[in-house]
Formats: sequence, structure tokens, C-alpha cells
Amino acid sequence: MPLVALTGGIASGKSTIARRLAAHGAVIVDADQVVRDVQQPGSPVLSAIAAEFGDGMLRPDGSLDRALLGERVFGDPDAVKRLNAIVHPAVRVESQRQFDAAFAADADAVVVYDVPLLAEARLSDPWELIVVAHAPAEVRRRRLVELRGFTEKDAAARIASQVSDDERLALADVVIHTDGSLEETLRQADRLWSDLPERVRARQARR
Repeated sequence: MPLVALTGGIASGKSTIARRLAAHGAVIVDADQVVRDVQQPGSPVLSAIAAEFGDGMLRPDGSLDRALLGERVFGDPDAVKRLNAIVHPAVRVESQRQFDAAFAADADAVVVYDVPLLAEARLSDPWELIVVAHAPAEVRRRRLVELRGFTEKDAAARIASQVSDDERLALADVVIHTDGSLEETLRQADRLWSDLPERVRARQARR
């Protein structure tokens, strides 16, 4: 019943790897979706965000205006810290609930937590394996501009706001390089799946 952390910088191809592992049978828990789940209208998390940052963070229908909140906190380390103090504990509880549910349904399940902020928020969790999707920052910057419509400035700022490539790679038990073709990325994901038991045993042996 391995619990695998899959992380990577923005535009690193992490979601592509997650989808491939899901096709092999992995249960994917998406941290970004968990965040959205705990911020639903009427939730304690959303109420706390509104109390901390103002009711203007809410849309007329009571849902969170994520873009506005992002503009409010981005580039302000203190605001990010206050937001994380509200959101991260709830995300931890909900993600653990989903892990537990997956293993209760199938004790032999492979559960993959697709989590962008592993280094920042979840490194101490009891992962059986840490997988890093890696593409150089310049490749990721180009993807943000060409595929997601970011400005050059915004793309650079988003990448700079995350931990460095070196910090992320230092955590990895497995690195999947995503700066080649899609087929190359998928082949590496397939190899990870087939080698997973061996990789988990190797990590356990290093503890």
C-alpha cells in the first residue's frame, strides 16, 4: 500500500504523469482539487479567508474569487503565510481522509498525491516514495507563456515564487524528465509504474 508523492514546479508536466499513473490503476489525490474542496461556499476555511482578507474575496454567489485572492497575496510573503495557516491544516485533514478511504477500499492500492507544494508544506509526511517531475525553469517559463497565456513577467514571477529546481530535485527518489517529447515522459511514467515495488524497497533500505 504505497503512498507516493508526485511533485514538480509549475508547468513541469506533473499532471501528465499523474494521468498516466491513473491509467495504470493508481488512485490519484489531487492537492489542487483538495484545496478547492475545502474552500467551498459555507466551509470554515472560506469563512476564515473572508474574515482575514475581506468579504471582497467572495463572488456574489458566495464562492471564492481565486484570481482576486491570488492577486492579493502574491508577492506578499506575510499574506501568503496567513493564507497558508488557514488552508494547509484543512488540506492535510482532507487529503489524509482521501488516502485512508483509498486504502480502506483496497489495501494494495497505489495512492499518488499530486502535490505542487511538497517541499513547502508536506515534506515530513510518511511518503513511501517521492517522485519529481522536472523540466528546466526556462522550459517551464516558455510553456506558461505559449500554452497558458502568461506574460513573460508573470511566468517568471510564478516560477521564482516556488522552491528552486535544486531544492526540489534534492528530495527526489525518482526524477521524471519532462523536457523531451510527450512519448518520452510517458515511457518514464510507465517505467516508474513497473519498477514501483523495487523503488519503494530501495527507499525503505535507505532509511
